[in-house]
Amino acid sequence: MYRNQYGYTFNPYGYDGYFRIQNDQSLVKDVEKAINGEYSAIACYNKLADLAPTQQARQQIYEIRQDEIRHYEAFSNIYKQLTGKQPSPKITEPCPDQYRDGIEAAFLDEQKTTDFYYEIERKAQDLSIKETFRQAAADEQNHAVWFLYFFSFPKRNDHQVRRQQEYGATGALSAPSLTLADMLIYAIQDEYLAQARYEDIRREFGDIQTFVRIQEAEKRHISALNTLFTRYQIPVPSDDASQYVTTPDSVKAAYAAGVQGEIENISMYEKFLLYDLPEDVRTVFTQLRNASLNHLAAFRRGLARMEES
Repeated sequence: MYRNQYGYTFNPYGYDGYFRIQNDQSLVKDVEKAINGEYSAIACYNKLADLAPTQQARQQIYEIRQDEIRHYEAFSNIYKQLTGKQPSPKITEPCPDQYRDGIEAAFLDEQKTTDFYYEIERKAQDLSIKETFRQAAADEQNHAVWFLYFFSFPKRNDHQVRRQQEYGATGALSAPSLTLADMLIYAIQDEYLAQARYEDIRREFGDIQTFVRIQEAEKRHISALNTLFTRYQIPVPSDDASQYVTTPDSVKAAYAAGVQGEIENISMYEKFLLYDLPEDVRTVFTQLRNASLNHLAAFRRGLARMEES
């Protein structure tokens, strides 16, 4: 018995010591394929990180690579329990030599891998195996969004990236500690950023209803935060978010940007809610977090439609 990377206990033996999970050759082959895919990704993403044009991209690719290492270790443990043998991983997918080609290939591969892991999750009988692959599929889906983001957006220099890293959700998530004023400033900056992002998308691609509705919601978020600024006598920062917005090159990339923006926004509010907050602030942050969860679901549906078309 062992506890896998996601906290689920995998026990292939019954209490009487007999092998409980049938040695399903189809499952073994799928797990072996998954191991080889992760092994290939680990090597390729190290190469892509070295080629990355900005520190932001480099850091994010390294974080994705760490996810792949976790997947590789979890799948290897499953393989050992199913077969009694150590896996013999091999690189089965080539890694392009050019950064942009590599990012595009990674995006396509992450999409295919997401579907493959969900397929394994559906077929597996053991609950811990199902959950391991379900969690891994969710990770791969997020990886695909990141790679689409890096593929679709023009290069930005490190100075621009550093400035953006201090703004909105990105700044909040990297801050070692936060005061109430810090939280309110980061929160309204991130709502400014969302508003500017969706305005830019509408200007470029027209009034796509998902973006129209969510942009209107962002105005309400800003209004709710302004009430807290007034109540706690904190100066409201000016809205200079437009300088951090880059126009996506397609509607699909616009949906991907929406997904990533909402993920970061949700993470920001989750971090804030760990603090001891006044009740009215906690209520507003919770409401805004929940609204962003709805926005995230809407953008993910839009991205899925784009991928199907």
